[in-house]
Amino acid sequence: MSELGLFPLPLVLLPTEQVPLHIFEERYKDLITECLDDEAEFGLVYADEAGIREVGTRAVVVEVLSRFEDGRMNVLIEGRDRFRLLDLTSGRTFQTGDTAPLEDVDDLADADTEERARDLFDRLRELTSSEIQVPEPGTPQLSYALAARVELAAEAKLELLAETSENVRLERVCELLEEAAVAVERQRSAAERAATNGKVELG
Repeated sequence: MSELGLFPLPLVLLPTEQVPLHIFEERYKDLITECLDDEAEFGLVYADEAGIREVGTRAVVVEVLSRFEDGRMNVLIEGRDRFRLLDLTSGRTFQTGDTAPLEDVDDLADADTEERARDLFDRLRELTSSEIQVPEPGTPQLSYALAARVELAAEAKLELLAETSENVRLERVCELLEEAAVAVERQRSAAERAATNGKVELG
């Protein structure tokens, strides 16, 4: 068990995922400055009107994008290991909590599922004309590597974050990639119909 500085946000950070943050509240200026000075991690936990969730992600600042005279910062953070929040603690300007590591069970995805997941991601990438690269074969925790490259709803990301079986997680990622591809194809089809008023053009 270890105490970790917490950054509650309406945002789910997956392992390996990188996201930019704008730091403007004094307590989080303190948190990020301390992490930068000590080269330490902080815990990003999803929070909304229902409160703070018990599963979060350790995060590290990989780059300070810009600093402002009043102490505000734009930073790029990256998700690392997951943790379970055991209890909230106090005594600092920012929220802290006692945490324990959340590790996967020994349930690796099979080669067929990994290949299917990479193919589905490649299909979605082509549909959206994205230049994001497909993760290499053998990428550890492929489920997170893929999910981190796609815009997903917070509920789906929370589900993936809490799942401790890579096999189950990757199968769920396959479902999400298929759903996303179908949605993109429907949008494209609707746009094409709208462009012709739903009628076939004759010569």
